[in-house]
Amino acid sequence: MNQGECIFCKMVAGSIPTARVYEDEAVLAFLDVGPLSDGHTLLIPKRHYARIDDCPEGVLAAFCSRLGKVARGVVAAVNADGYNTLCNNGRAAGQLVEHVHFHIIPRHTGDGIFPNWPAYRYPQGRIEALAARIRENL
Repeated sequence: MNQGECIFCKMVAGSIPTARVYEDEAVLAFLDVGPLSDGHTLLIPKRHYARIDDCPEGVLAAFCSRLGKVARGVVAAVNADGYNTLCNNGRAAGQLVEHVHFHIIPRHTGDGIFPNWPAYRYPQGRIEALAARIRENL
């Protein structure tokens, strides 16, 4: 996808209206139009990158340095008990818009969002082998 076709790039350019909550030279934060809770906000870098691993370190550092500030504002605005930050990378992970973005999802005790975390245990020896493969690929 090129920048001209990206809905988030169009939002940055102002050709698609958004409920902006924060903006500076590097990032834009706006309310999600399909929220999981009141205040569900998306934070995006203004430059187009499809996934986190596509971002140059400087862009990623600038982007992530704003995440806490925006999360604090969102949580305070809706008096949340907590929040999730979530970034899907690739279609298999649920990424629908191929422009890197973090979801800031305000949470209230007992809200029923993400009721189960589908964790499992590694079979004997698997965790060590997998850790070694990851280190080799860094």
